[in-house]
Amino acid sequence: MRPSKAEPKYIRLAVSGVISVAILICGTLWVDNLGIHRITTKLLWPLTRLMFFITVGLIIGQTIEALGWTKKLAKLAGPMFRFSKLGQRCGAAFVTAFLSGVAANAMLLDFYKDEKITRKQLFLSNFVNQMPAYFLHLPTTFFIVIPLTGWAGALYFLLTFSAMVVRTIIFLVYGHFQTRMQPDDDGHHKGLKQSSQEKKSRSLYKIISKKLPGRISGIAVYVLPIYVVVYVLNAMGMFEAARKWLAVYVVTSFVPMESLSVVILSFAAEFTSGFAAAGALLDAGVLTTKQTVLALLIGNIVAFPVRALRHQLPRYIGIFAPKMGTQLLLMGQGFRIMSLVFVGYVYYLVG
Repeated sequence: MRPSKAEPKYIRLAVSGVISVAILICGTLWVDNLGIHRITTKLLWPLTRLMFFITVGLIIGQTIEALGWTKKLAKLAGPMFRFSKLGQRCGAAFVTAFLSGVAANAMLLDFYKDEKITRKQLFLSNFVNQMPAYFLHLPTTFFIVIPLTGWAGALYFLLTFSAMVVRTIIFLVYGHFQTRMQPDDDGHHKGLKQSSQEKKSRSLYKIISKKLPGRISGIAVYVLPIYVVVYVLNAMGMFEAARKWLAVYVVTSFVPMESLSVVILSFAAEFTSGFAAAGALLDAGVLTTKQTVLALLIGNIVAFPVRALRHQLPRYIGIFAPKMGTQLLLMGQGFRIMSLVFVGYVYYLVG
């Protein structure tokens, strides 16, 4: 009996699982009070939820491709992606990112592996997809932040939105001059049309059942050990120490010591506590509106290493593999930070 081609992936998954368990056992020996309840609520449940959303995202991406909706979705972002020469496939991934960032990234990777887009197009599209990601999380944060910080919170959102627009325009202009669309990604979209016609003869269930297990297995190989390592480091207090250490070195003459608590609290995975502290200091007259806005921006910027390692790195490495995933994360967040520094400095000068 011939071995299945998929077997190596599942062997790697088993090895990854053993490594993850070994790391967790070491963590229980090094960290006090790391019991079953804490592991279940703080590790297993968040990890299960993460893998569930990754699975849903992959299903969405494969459904869009299998049903031939790529061209239809691309029309919604057509002018922008024709100008940037990123093509209709990247445009479809952009629209999909408004629903699921995982699905959009999975689509980009599939297009790249099938040689339908170039590496440069994949990177630029991933960076441009920070725009839908911004709007995807906006409703959750906006109606929490504004009641807490008022006008300062509104200015903060205006500055982060401006930074997002600035870097998106730069990416699109760069793409216009530095990329070229693939031969089958023209206005007629022949390649996609033929592909969708071929797929019509196959059921959606068969397509998903054939691709999904291998993709989930490949992603879990990296997500499991990375997530466990991050959890153990967090339980050891490494991220708390990093937050405090970073905060000390970002307090400057234009952000006074009184706002240090705002910066530190803004390091949390979700910024609610930081905005609450900022609002309290603002209402008490300790901080001016301008100082509050700058403190929140600095908190956003300095929080990058902690947030990226805890939340984004497992997803990026899981989908794109370690090398490309790390490059995408560092470059994308690097551009985000530079744009925030730029708009923050302009605000500091003219605000």
